[in-house]
Amino acid sequence: MSITLRPPRLSELPELSALCLRSKAHWGYDATFLEACRAELTLTEAHLDNPMIVAVLGEARAGVAAIALQKDEAEIDLLFIEPALMGRGLGRRLMLWCRDAARHAGARRLLIQSDPQAEGFYRRMGARRIGVRPSASVPGRDLPLLACALR
Repeated sequence: MSITLRPPRLSELPELSALCLRSKAHWGYDATFLEACRAELTLTEAHLDNPMIVAVLGEARAGVAAIALQKDEAEIDLLFIEPALMGRGLGRRLMLWCRDAARHAGARRLLIQSDPQAEGFYRRMGARRIGVRPSASVPGRDLPLLACALR
């Protein structure tokens, strides 16, 4: 699997938004839940203001990741993989990109608000749970909050 990482193009944002929703749907969420998440997972031109990367396999978008920076901390803003490509190391590669981008920007810690289904992946990548945070999409739902120290 020959994956290329490159910055996203403005014209790709609708396709990348659809990828985010397909990736979220992979965990078995129903249509009502996914619709509640749609606004949060719709990428806009403002997303391009932060470090962001697209994973490309041939001509297809295979994944997307972005971080948001705040002083000496960074947070994964999004990390989504095309469902058919999950389990092939692409998530690891995007997570390593997030760490490197955060470190390069001077962050000392990388925060991750995780979907409960993805928490195990982030823990395997060295993150530890530091609490929970309310979902921005689904009222009353708490999401795992994890952190990775960046050395």
